Amino acid sequence: MSRHEPVLLAEVIENVSLTSGMTVIDCTVGDGGHSEKLVQAIGNKGTLLAIDADPESLLRAKKYLHEYKDNIRFVRGNFEHLKEIAEKEHIDSANVILMDFGWSSPQFSDRNRGFSFQGEEPLDMRYGAGLDHNITAKEIVNQWSAEELEKIFKEYGEEKQATKIAHAITEARKDKEIETTKDLVDIILTVFRDKFQTKKDLPWVGGLHPATKIFQALRIAVNDELGVIERVLPQAIELLAPGGRLAIITFHSLEDRIVKHYFKKRQEEIAIITKKPIVPTDEEAKQNSRSRSAKLRVIEKK
Repeated sequence: MSRHEPVLLAEVIENVSLTSGMTVIDCTVGDGGHSEKLVQAIGNKGTLLAIDADPESLLRAKKYLHEYKDNIRFVRGNFEHLKEIAEKEHIDSANVILMDFGWSSPQFSDRNRGFSFQGEEPLDMRYGAGLDHNITAKEIVNQWSAEELEKIFKEYGEEKQATKIAHAITEARKDKEIETTKDLVDIILTVFRDKFQTKKDLPWVGGLHPATKIFQALRIAVNDELGVIERVLPQAIELLAPGGRLAIITFHSLEDRIVKHYFKKRQEEIAIITKKPIVPTDEEAKQNSRSRSAKLRVIEKK
């Protein structure tokens, strides 16, 4: 399995003003792409706290960052408990905090977690199973009402066929429980075939797989992703040392809106470094298609 390519890496490093001996927190270490550059910049006297809810991500990060192990503390945890995690690690303040809300390629390609609609996997979608949010995608599609499903499909997935898909799901589960990603994809494709009259063997419509937005919406709901962002932002600003910087990478408008509005609300205590969000260069977007929607915002604590 190839290593995940970190998004906006040069831009993050350029905007967080790293110096030797700093204390840095990477709230979503993933494969350690950002952390590797961060720990190199803070040197042997610096400390990096590397957090991830996914145990498999932490294992990969430990492998990739092995040579820096004396300066890194790895913690499995959900970053919505950032302050508590930092306290347990005896970190009172941080000079730099990084949050990357993207999902790494290995997480999507990893089988039996239900993130991918290419194949047949259990409908799980939990990022850090056993840590906080115990509901699974299977429970949502089999237990939530059509109205509840429609709401998350519209709000989190911005899916135009939300109403039809929600009702198709509730009708299908009357006959048998929806258990796998393939079960769900088949239901979604039925709706799109009825609307667009596509051939049965062509699951893509307009270049985007019809299940994409539904899977995104379910993943956000399962992991309470937007709620987690709302809860962690105050903790991050509180944890920053004066002059410390917080860098956040978002991947869709719902996330970015929360971050943007929260930063505006706290302008008495922070300085907004990025007046407009930094986006990937054309070259990066071409090389890494998943980076295209990324936006980086950076603030400094006064």
